Amino acid sequence: MTMFFDPFRELDRVASSLLDQRQSPRLMPMDLFRGGDHYVLTADLPGVDPGSVDVDVDGQLLTIRAERSARTEEGVQWLARERGTGSYLRQLTLGKDIDTENISAHYENGVLSVMIPVAEKAKPRKISVATAGDRKKVSA
Repeated sequence: MTMFFDPFRELDRVASSLLDQRQSPRLMPMDLFRGGDHYVLTADLPGVDPGSVDVDVDGQLLTIRAERSARTEEGVQWLARERGTGSYLRQLTLGKDIDTENISAHYENGVLSVMIPVAEKAKPRKISVATAGDRKKVSA
């Protein structure tokens, strides 16, 4: 494979990367939907070490943190390094209808899935309808 070195393109790339330095955590892309009696949050975290993924809930605040470290190899000359590294952070305020004690998370193939159950008191329930014959007489 023949590669040509273009100093102007390289200068452009370096200038762009210097101006685009993100010191704050990156926002991870996610999807959120409700399926029956629970919500499902899926977040893309490709290349993240599963040990660096942290999910916690404090009151009604759900926080997801993760870290992707740069690959380091002895004796390697990098020709391109465009994959982002650093920390990721996402916070969601949960409603009062969430069972925060039973939230669970699973990380597989670069995707974090968080199952957020709906509290029993918030689940739809059937209300029985009384008829005139079911009423008790109230004496005054």
